Amino acid sequence: MGFLQMDNSRVPFQNFCSMSLTIKGNILKILNPESGVSRAGKEWNKQEFVIETQEQFPRKVCFTLFGDKTSLINGMGPGQEVEVSFNLESREYNGKWFHNINAWKIDAADTQPPVMDAPPEFRQEDIPPESIDSEPGDLPF
Repeated sequence: MGFLQMDNSRVPFQNFCSMSLTIKGNILKILNPESGVSRAGKEWNKQEFVIETQEQFPRKVCFTLFGDKTSLINGMGPGQEVEVSFNLESREYNGKWFHNINAWKIDAADTQPPVMDAPPEFRQEDIPPESIDSEPGDLPF
């Protein structure tokens, strides 16, 4: 069994494969859809899109949607904040390795800031009147 290095700990690779990976960011670009027919005669379609994370050092990540998942991006556009759930996949072709980041769920992030009531405006009438009985220096300490 292989191991994957994550956060200074070794994680068995088989456990990594079953992890659910998510990332938040803003949609940067939605690329043109692609379609075709495989050698086996099966039709395919895919849609790619790029998000940019909002970290100290932003990262751009290109995701791929396949088949019926291509509709997940419908109604979304550049600048929209999303959370993307995805799987990583690698394959070898002619001695080279190619990687896919396959999205399987896209949720619009909650961009509404929490509503907080502002304190009431301070007015001169809010100051209580001084008591007639109070004399300067009548504090107990």
